[in-house]
Amino acid sequence: MKFVWIFGPQAVGKMTVGQELEKLTGFKLFYNHMTLDFTKQFFDDVNSVGCIGRELVNDIRHSVFTAFAKSDKKGLIFTTGKRAFHPHRIENADEILAVFENEGIPCYLVELEATLDARLARNVTENRLKFKPYKKDIEKTTKHIMDWEKFDRFSDESHRENYIKIDNTNLSAEEVANIICEKFNF
Repeated sequence: MKFVWIFGPQAVGKMTVGQELEKLTGFKLFYNHMTLDFTKQFFDDVNSVGCIGRELVNDIRHSVFTAFAKSDKKGLIFTTGKRAFHPHRIENADEILAVFENEGIPCYLVELEATLDARLARNVTENRLKFKPYKKDIEKTTKHIMDWEKFDRFSDESHRENYIKIDNTNLSAEEVANIICEKFNF
């Protein structure tokens, strides 16, 4: 069993890279919006710390992680934004990693980055809109990307074991997945 956590700013290609990595490795993909979009059907606010919608997102994820860590599955790929590694949320990130580490499962961190122009272009791709129904309001998601551009620069996980940072501005998702497999010998 292996746990791969892909993180980065909005529309950087986390889910798409995860889809390619899933094809190459046979690991299961659990992307961020699987829980966010499900929970948004019941609670409007799923992004604010302390709100009931956010608590439900965290509870669902924790249940999936716990069950997966005790399973005989080959691996799990998880994707989130960089905010998971922000100082006020680092406890949650450490808790997620601990679920796997406490079972002796190695954890691999993959940080993606791309230029703002590349991310704005990816914001409207067919794959993104197909799997993330709440992203179909392009004007809103573009504004969200622009608003968070100044805040999503606080991640530096390079001190962690099994970490790689990839600028995927000019790389396909398949190329990035191959880089990850090569780096971590998957």
